[in-house]
Amino acid sequence: MNMRRYFALFSARNREFLRDRTALTWNIVLPVLLVIGFAFALSTDETDLFKVGLINFESSTQHPFLETEHIQFIPVDEHDAITKVERHQLDMLFDISNSRYWINEQSTNGYILEKLLQGSASNLKKQAVTGEALRYIDWLIPGILGMNVMFSSLFGVGFVIVRYRKNGVLKRLKATPLTAFEFLAAQITSRLWLIVLVTSCVYLGTDLFVGFHMYGSYLNLLLVLVIGTISMISVGLLVAARMASEEAANGLLNLISWPMMLLSGVWFSLEGSHPFAVAFSKLLPLTHMIDAARAIMIDGANLIDISPQLITLIAISTVFLFISARTFRWE
Repeated sequence: MNMRRYFALFSARNREFLRDRTALTWNIVLPVLLVIGFAFALSTDETDLFKVGLINFESSTQHPFLETEHIQFIPVDEHDAITKVERHQLDMLFDISNSRYWINEQSTNGYILEKLLQGSASNLKKQAVTGEALRYIDWLIPGILGMNVMFSSLFGVGFVIVRYRKNGVLKRLKATPLTAFEFLAAQITSRLWLIVLVTSCVYLGTDLFVGFHMYGSYLNLLLVLVIGTISMISVGLLVAARMASEEAANGLLNLISWPMMLLSGVWFSLEGSHPFAVAFSKLLPLTHMIDAARAIMIDGANLIDISPQLITLIAISTVFLFISARTFRWE
């Protein structure tokens, strides 16, 4: 790869994006407005639905407490669920096979559920935990930023390359010594550093205003942002590798982005959702990016804890970038 040609194209793409004031402003203002709006609109600690995690679900199906109405019972893993009780994501954790339950003594919902449970059984051992309530905005911020990364990557790379092809820009570049690898590398790195910079600034700026809970490492969160952005860029490149119609590219990019926005846990948790929806969400790169970011911010996860998500994102990036490079055409 000729570094001079690469940096020339890299610099040109950066200037093109920075001079597009509308796109630059939209990438910064939209996530900020969403964070501020949800911070005010959903600042209450009250919820309308009780959530109880069930350990050893099969052995718990006959307990009378499970017949209580207006409670959502969710099969969970014990280790992760205790942390969720501490964060008020679950109002109670129930393990009838071992005659025990976990309750957060700072949770009003937990207090009510404990009274209901004591009315249906008196031989259960109480396991008390403590912890501050997790605000919805703390849970939501990885989803908002992930959604912004998704749109910036898909349309900032995929749609732009299709426009280049339609306008004849790629045809002119083909007549130069520039190689396809150099062109794609410049597009990836240019969009990557811009997205990482904008997303980091948005997070830090809104953090000063809202004050997000952060239990993990900022470096690990930055790593997830970089790897996740590359995976989203690779999806955009896959779409743009051969398409020449802006209308078709726009439709296909929307077809890809909307399921990710709805089924990747951007706005709501998929716990308790239909198994098909949960299984399908695992095929989406945005799901793994958001899950890893939330695990770091909310649960204090380290790199080993989020290694399945990181491996999946790297695998998606590798496969899609390879296919994009092999199928890319100038005209």
